[in-house]
Amino acid sequence: MRYAQFVMGPAGCGKSTYCSTMAKHGQVSRRDIQVVNLDPAAEYFDYDVMADIRDLIHLDDVLEDENTRFGPNGGLVYCMEYLMANIEWLREQLGEAEDDYILFDCPGSYSDQFLSNLIRMLRELGQIELYTHMTVMKDFIETLENWNFRVCGIFVIDTMFMVDTSKFISGSLAALSVMVNLTIPHVNVLSKMDLLNKKTRKTVLRFLATDIKNLISDEEEETGKWEKKHQQLSKAIASMSDDFDLVRFVPLDISDEECIEDLLLVIDNSIQYGEDQDVKTKDFDDVDSYSMPE
Repeated sequence: MRYAQFVMGPAGCGKSTYCSTMAKHGQVSRRDIQVVNLDPAAEYFDYDVMADIRDLIHLDDVLEDENTRFGPNGGLVYCMEYLMANIEWLREQLGEAEDDYILFDCPGSYSDQFLSNLIRMLRELGQIELYTHMTVMKDFIETLENWNFRVCGIFVIDTMFMVDTSKFISGSLAALSVMVNLTIPHVNVLSKMDLLNKKTRKTVLRFLATDIKNLISDEEEETGKWEKKHQQLSKAIASMSDDFDLVRFVPLDISDEECIEDLLLVIDNSIQYGEDQDVKTKDFDDVDSYSMPE
């Protein structure tokens, strides 16, 4: 059996930092965690890659091709479809080793818009269609499963985008849309907790500990005209998420090894990592040298 994390999220949310952190944590804990870059437009990352899609196709080459005339979003979709058409290339890069644990660093977006509601969240994601109504990423995951991988989806969101109720609802719906389409074990991660001041950290932790509909009720007095007009819609969406317990977020502070280990444990449990491994026992060469206590 092999294991994989499918790391998704907006550009700048910390996907590559997440992958780098997990790889370094694996080295410290004597655990082999490899990373595969699936972003054809990536410019920099500080981890060693097991495979890099840019060796197969690069977004800049697609954008410069006068025959295709793609923009950034269309070019990214083309790159992912090209990867699926040449999936044997990736299979050769991954090899056939058992008990592999691989992080797939997926493409984000190329938009600079700030998240303030669901529409802006979708724009910030840029390629949300890769993970929602298009089948290319779902087909990719099914291919990994056919290669004997157990896959967990990791949806990373920058904590700074989740510091008020409207953005928290937007982030929750974006995460939910990805989760529903991919239909794999799924963990939502709030990144960059280590960059928050005490006040902002307290606000985020309050969001994580409180039902969304209660947050909406608490802020009714402070809402603007648009929010008041659509208050019932917001409450209905929040009620749906809360009643069915659809979306939960796990905070990540990369400066805290215990926090990293706790998150990794949640992910490992979701894909049953380690359940097939033999229990390690210690053999004693000379049993007679050890005496029972009187």
